[in-house]
Amino acid sequence: MKHEPVTGIQPEIFRWARKSVGLTVPDVADMLKRQPEEIEAWEDGTAAPTYPQLEKLAYQIYKRPLAVFFLPSPPEENLPQREFRTLPDADLQNLQRDTYLHIRRAHAYQLALRDLFDGHNPAERHIWKAISLSTSKGLAAQAQAIREQLGITLEQQAAWKTDEQALKAWRSAIENCGIFVFKAAFKQKDISGFCLMDAHLPVVYINNSATKTRQIFSLLHELAHLLLSMNGLSKFDIAYIEQLPRDERKIEQFCNAIAAEVLIPAQDFAGQAERFPANVEQATEAQFAALANRYGVSREAILRRFFDQGRVGQAFYEGKAKYWAAQKKEASGGNWYLNQGAYISDRFAKEVVSRHYRHQISLERAADLLGIKPKSYAGFEERVLQGAEA
Repeated sequence: MKHEPVTGIQPEIFRWARKSVGLTVPDVADMLKRQPEEIEAWEDGTAAPTYPQLEKLAYQIYKRPLAVFFLPSPPEENLPQREFRTLPDADLQNLQRDTYLHIRRAHAYQLALRDLFDGHNPAERHIWKAISLSTSKGLAAQAQAIREQLGITLEQQAAWKTDEQALKAWRSAIENCGIFVFKAAFKQKDISGFCLMDAHLPVVYINNSATKTRQIFSLLHELAHLLLSMNGLSKFDIAYIEQLPRDERKIEQFCNAIAAEVLIPAQDFAGQAERFPANVEQATEAQFAALANRYGVSREAILRRFFDQGRVGQAFYEGKAKYWAAQKKEASGGNWYLNQGAYISDRFAKEVVSRHYRHQISLERAADLLGIKPKSYAGFEERVLQGAEA
């Protein structure tokens, strides 16, 4: 009967499914509008949910196929606690369900990439094979090597007119070097992004809720993680780095420094900074904005450069950064297909559309790979094909 307990489910499956999305027993009880003791009973095997309750658990809360609950034991799966070593244990324990789901989605993309490209990377250049970063070597030379691999000169960078143009250019250059870049709007706003290393198909996943300039910095920060041959999960708040163990703190500081040096080469910055007053704290908003526009970065990134040089105090830096952060409300909305297309790796999207066009994968399979509904596929395909012709 519909409202009788479902039999045949191993209790450890319930525990695994809950922990895999970072939820506590009270969290699940609240979402199901049941008592915590009832959830605990399912997890210790003394009771079982009804079929409607199981469906809600699977599809709405744990985001799992129903069939997975009838496996004899939990499937092997990478968990953030094992994958991301650069966050303190307390932060890993406090990852939100939405972040767990994004990480799971990134793994799904990586599996789809292996299937689509038969385990081989289609890019002509593989930057992680050409460059291996080291925290013990100089920043300038390593950052310049990254620039050369990406094929972006300082002159090109200075010519970009908008933050959006800059983001598209950096992202395209990184994808052309074999790294697949995906984006999503995170509910956990302090997460800037993460990356998943792979010998053939590495992935970067960026928080699209951030400003374009923050996304650019996050892209290069995660690229640095990959060039150190490690996964990374990063946060916007620089202060959290000070809480890390010594080795992890060194890595995060290095990745930030590499991203900053790639975006704002120290030698060029020194020449530009000569135009600022000796007391940088007296500089005008226009001066900060002009220098930020030159590099396609945030005003905070410019100020951070001055702070690192000891030319502004910490109180001034923190106050100004907070003031500018309050101004960074970017407009949302627009064309749904354009927005959705921006989330998905361009090379990945083109391959899926091409495979469907050649009748190698079904409409349902193509839509599933792209994370959209089948009825939305035609509009998405049109956007991808228009982009290919541009």
